[in-house]
Amino acid sequence: MAILRGRRISLNLALQGGGAHGAFTWGVLDRLLEEPALRFEGVSATSAGAVNAVAMADGLARGGAAEARQGLAEMWGGIYKTGVPEFLRFNPLLEGITRVGAAASASVAHFTAMLSPYELNPLGINPLERLLTNRVDFERLRATAPPRLFIAATETATGRARIFRHDEITLEVVLASACLPTVHRAVEIDGVHYWDGGFSANPDLVTLVRESRANDTLLVQLNPTRHDALPTTAREIHAQLNRITFNQPLLRDVALIATCRQAGCSLVGPGKPHRRLARHRFHLIEAAPYTAKLSPESKMKPDWGLMTRLFEAGRHEAERWLEAHGKDLGKRESVDLAAHFLGEHAAR
Repeated sequence: MAILRGRRISLNLALQGGGAHGAFTWGVLDRLLEEPALRFEGVSATSAGAVNAVAMADGLARGGAAEARQGLAEMWGGIYKTGVPEFLRFNPLLEGITRVGAAASASVAHFTAMLSPYELNPLGINPLERLLTNRVDFERLRATAPPRLFIAATETATGRARIFRHDEITLEVVLASACLPTVHRAVEIDGVHYWDGGFSANPDLVTLVRESRANDTLLVQLNPTRHDALPTTAREIHAQLNRITFNQPLLRDVALIATCRQAGCSLVGPGKPHRRLARHRFHLIEAAPYTAKLSPESKMKPDWGLMTRLFEAGRHEAERWLEAHGKDLGKRESVDLAAHFLGEHAAR
């Protein structure tokens, strides 16, 4: 049942990457698409967020909110059916490992950590490629807006973020944004190789605010920013390093926005785009209460039970957010990003 009534509301979306945990974002989007008053202006997305973004945008282009919800459901159903990456079927040893039960994911992860994707997957098979090809009409997507998409990938040579704008979005762009270098070969676009966008923009808030028309942005955050337990095992240390690495781009953007607000934009340059950073209204839906306790391997091994629980959690949190803060849209922000993400460091 719709909560927002009356006036149309323009809203940006900023969607983090997080592998199979992106099913939480699927749930958030599914609930938001039930609100006729919402008009999605711009979507900045990375990795799994990019997959959600193109599935939603393709559905909206095809026929509206109902088609977008169906497209998202079909996309995640396809992700589940893909299961263990198809290239494992071409390696008898790895295929055998995947059949040993509960220890399968950890065993595969341990074994594949010793090999690069160029050794493990010599044919360069990527199941996501076929899934996106079958379910997203990229030509139609580029010709239809809003929402305008901003999808991030990371240049392998420099580590810099490349933000692909709406009219640049192709199958290869989404594959690049979701290209974990330990799992898939780098994706080449116009002679440049790219890895997962989460290394450099997860997601890019600054470009979204500067180049979109909406004055409100909802960030859907998948990755917890705090993990108090001291990591001591190799597995725990690796997991914490991943959390730190994939959260740094977001923290960098939040720090820039905080600096812009505190210094009246003088430190980041004059002009309207920078004033927009200072005046923009931000909102937040977090998956951390649900994802913080999940194993790192759960991102890499789609499990339908887990994915449906995260989907329902996303719908629930979106419902709560709409009830608590729907009235704030267009008027005031409902989260202080600097206080939330930077804490005591925001005042320094």
